[in-house]
Amino acid sequence: MAADKSKKSSPQKRNETSRAAEIANTFEWMITAFILAFLVRAFVVEAYRIPTGSMADTLKGDHFRLRCRQCGYGYDCGSDMERYRPSRDSVVSGYVKPPASRCPSCGYYDAGNSAIPIFNGDRILVLKCVYQFYEPKQWDVIVFKNPLNPSENYIKRLIGRSGETVEIIDGDIYIDGQISRKPARVQDELWMPVYDNDYQPVRPREGLFNGHPWQQPWRNAAGSKWQLDESDPTKFRLACAADETSTLVYDTSLGNDFKATYAYDSIGSYMEMPYCSDLKVRFYVQSGELADGVGISLSKYETIYKAWVDFGGEMVIAKVSDGNEIKLVSKMINTSAVSEPVEVEFANVDHQLIFQFGGDKLTYDLGRLPDDAGERESDIEPVVEISGSGTLAVSHVAIFRDIHYTAKKRAGSDEVGRAIEGNALTLGRDEFFVLGDNSPNSEDGRWWSKAGIGNNGQFYRDGIVPGDYLVGKALFVYWPGGFEAPWPDSLKSFLLKSSRKNGLAKVLYGFVSWKWVPCIGQMRFIRGG
Repeated sequence: MAADKSKKSSPQKRNETSRAAEIANTFEWMITAFILAFLVRAFVVEAYRIPTGSMADTLKGDHFRLRCRQCGYGYDCGSDMERYRPSRDSVVSGYVKPPASRCPSCGYYDAGNSAIPIFNGDRILVLKCVYQFYEPKQWDVIVFKNPLNPSENYIKRLIGRSGETVEIIDGDIYIDGQISRKPARVQDELWMPVYDNDYQPVRPREGLFNGHPWQQPWRNAAGSKWQLDESDPTKFRLACAADETSTLVYDTSLGNDFKATYAYDSIGSYMEMPYCSDLKVRFYVQSGELADGVGISLSKYETIYKAWVDFGGEMVIAKVSDGNEIKLVSKMINTSAVSEPVEVEFANVDHQLIFQFGGDKLTYDLGRLPDDAGERESDIEPVVEISGSGTLAVSHVAIFRDIHYTAKKRAGSDEVGRAIEGNALTLGRDEFFVLGDNSPNSEDGRWWSKAGIGNNGQFYRDGIVPGDYLVGKALFVYWPGGFEAPWPDSLKSFLLKSSRKNGLAKVLYGFVSWKWVPCIGQMRFIRGG
């Protein structure tokens, strides 16, 4: 019995063996987690920060978040990198003065006199190696190696793919001679505000609204009977006979015009930007007892298209020619719910007319060839009107424009880019063409003036992204420029003064100035093809 007992381990030795096994197991899991993290970063998902505004407003570089001091409309404006950023990968802390900007809704010019914080560029997750298994889709937002400097990563929107001929005509993308329409979810992301009637100035008599005092840009046509609601100036009311039509006209001499301007960019070139004729109008309508119908008119070049719903139940899209309406398409719907506000929307985009009334939708294809929407006249300003008959109330009126890909490197210059009308670009095998969403301020395939650099003395054609330089597809904005924590101003001021002489104070000031509170409302998926 004594011999058998001597073969057993003591409790102390068993505990030491167990602890050693636990430590070894912990290190094994740590090494495994490190390897998995490395593999995920290398082959699955990697995080990137957007350094510039070439993809704004879809993705933003370092920027200012502004709210119009007149109407309260929120918008973003890019920072002046040469002035504010000490290096490529850092952002100025504290408060600085933003550049002059213009509200994209009411048109108020803000000189940017008040110092405000700069927000970091969006931080995104990129799905890597996806293009090893799937062909890239048009309109994907992709990360790729800059062909002119392969050590840099760029991010743009994929426009042209292998074997396709790309041409930009009047701001639209044409592939192999036919207009390329954006998927609905991409289009929804790319609409830009022209005017939103819910945001009205509090001091309209200031002369800084496009160079004049503010006035309501929706005005009555001759004989029209629309009136502003006395209790709510953001609403329009109509009281006329059911067989009488009254029309509101959007007047660009009073409000923002339809030029391809970006609130994110410098205001210096606004007057020289081209017109964008792809527009959308949205409002909510509520009918009274004598209501007959409501409609929206949009022009494309010299042709006016009218979308109308009469409360007898017919939805119509018509073409107006010599004062006569030529019905293009129609359908019967149920209009019994118009006693409650119903959303109405009419868009003329990518040679397609899209009319929505509540849950009902009506579309008409104008054709895919460049001249199918009429003779192209880029210097003709679009017409936007709202019409109605009977007793109506209209609210939440807004106008939006589509993205407009510009043909010139700078507004007013004669320098035109690659893949512009008359200079189409045909892509070869494993070649891709990319553009930035911030078209007037994007260094993309239109402007690359040198051959791309490859391995072993190889070069790639000017203006293209080779397939082996594709890194991945942009997936999600996980950190869209956070906010500073609400530290007391006295503490920040004390640390700032102390940081000039004290290293610890400098570190602490950097900590309290770091924008580590997430902006949850702007976390979002990045829409692509």
